[in-house]
Amino acid sequence: MTAKSRREAAKLAAQSGQMNHRQIVLVLIGLMSGMFLAALDQSVVSAAMRTIADDLGGLSLQAWATTAYLITSTVSTPIYGKLGDIFGRRPVFMVAIAIFILGSFTTGFANTMVELAAYRALQGIGAGGLFSLALTIVADIVPPRERARYQGMFLAVFGSSSLMGPVIGGTLAGIDEFLFVEGWRWIFLMNLPIGAASMFMVITFLHVPHTPRKQKIDWWGAAAIILATVPLLLVAEQGREWGWDSPLAIAMYVAGVTGIISFILIERKMGESALIPLHIFKNKTFARTQVLGFIIGMGMFGGMIIIPLIIQVVYGVSPTMTGLMMLPMVLGMMTATITAGRVTAKTGKYRFFFNTGTATLFFGYLYMVLMLKADTPLWVVAIGMIMVGLGLGQLMQTTMVASQNAVEARNIGVATSTATFFRQMGGTLGVAIFMSMLFSQVTEKIVDAFRRPEVATGIAEALGDASVSANPVNSEILGILQSGGSAAADVTNDSSFLIGADERLTLPFRIGFVESSLNVFLTAGIIIGIGFVISWFIKEIPLRNKSASEEAADEAALKRQAESL
Repeated sequence: MTAKSRREAAKLAAQSGQMNHRQIVLVLIGLMSGMFLAALDQSVVSAAMRTIADDLGGLSLQAWATTAYLITSTVSTPIYGKLGDIFGRRPVFMVAIAIFILGSFTTGFANTMVELAAYRALQGIGAGGLFSLALTIVADIVPPRERARYQGMFLAVFGSSSLMGPVIGGTLAGIDEFLFVEGWRWIFLMNLPIGAASMFMVITFLHVPHTPRKQKIDWWGAAAIILATVPLLLVAEQGREWGWDSPLAIAMYVAGVTGIISFILIERKMGESALIPLHIFKNKTFARTQVLGFIIGMGMFGGMIIIPLIIQVVYGVSPTMTGLMMLPMVLGMMTATITAGRVTAKTGKYRFFFNTGTATLFFGYLYMVLMLKADTPLWVVAIGMIMVGLGLGQLMQTTMVASQNAVEARNIGVATSTATFFRQMGGTLGVAIFMSMLFSQVTEKIVDAFRRPEVATGIAEALGDASVSANPVNSEILGILQSGGSAAADVTNDSSFLIGADERLTLPFRIGFVESSLNVFLTAGIIIGIGFVISWFIKEIPLRNKSASEEAADEAALKRQAESL
């Protein structure tokens, strides 16, 4: 079928709101190409961030790069949702891909962690549209009960990117130079050809029904949401450096609260044209689901950011192997998502997975708190990762389906972007808080570990071993030990000296990092426990059997019939 005939078919589908299986599959090909671009980038960067931070001289600043990406992707999400309603999903989706490609190019040539964070922020602006618009388009063309039929294709995207990303990221991070460019920079530069292919796929296959909606663009609401979120996230990240009661921190609190109040007032005035129409929160199922989504976001990103660091710093695993060690979590997520989707499609029930998902995730974090020590075998940690993955897999899809199903078809776009916004907002805040907790404690924990008898004995034995001092791998850590541990803070800027060093010498550093991470897992578990309680108060609404496009077409037909009378 030619491009022209595909466009004609899309026009016919727009009139009826119905798309056949072949049309849906072609649309999903275009969607998956864009989603693969963003999904691969997330998994690639997470596996190599420590190497990147070590090279640019600031492991403790890596949260800026992660947080900057999440902030911009979060803030841009509701804007994309509204623009998609007005101009159509396809052109806005293409703009998101173009912005993401530009951000990837600039990130690939960053020279400092500050530059890296700035360029990652540009990437995030594009990524915010790739995920939210893709999920909205699926809701447009596939009824909630039938989405599991096409779920395997999306699982293939996330699964392959999750499997390939860490390995690719670790491999590139381990290469000193490729084509006269440092290896880790190709983590971002490889998005250029992938992005070009994705743009071609979208232009060729992504033809979806669109009913134009004449609305104002809520620019004041966009400005207010930036004012509301950015200051609070910044103080969450930098509060320990500034001081939680410092004048700068207080200024951030004031700015954030002012932004929240302004946003609520603006959205109330804008009505249906608002970025996030307030009336949809009158639906208790939708409102409570957003609270749960926010909590899930915090728990999800807290675990996914900390676990790779533990594997690399505590176990001295290379970036490539770190990606492979994360596979238990990925497999757990895929297994739970497939099971939840099939059960939902067969029974039409979904609320049960809110209960079981939060419970599984809670016990996953509790398991990590109880079992993780500096000398815990990696296979024991893998069990905890499987539990975390099983919990997240039950929750991510279910939260989105419940949000989309709770609103009318004409609000499916804002419902999707709102659900994505709250989950990402929770994730962004979770990263900032958990990374701040980790690095605010790690130096003190390491110094305390030096005072332990078993640590002192092991170090003394290692120093008495001539082969240890003769091995150049141990030279940097020996210099730190000569300072009596007072230079332990170096691990927050560059932890590469731990890889391959004598285990007796690295023990205090590993103990300090593990004990700091336990507090993070405990906090994440408490937060998820609150989500478990909330999950019991979410009312289940029967899943609809028509897609949003079909319902919109039926509504338009009734309107035309009424006008003709």
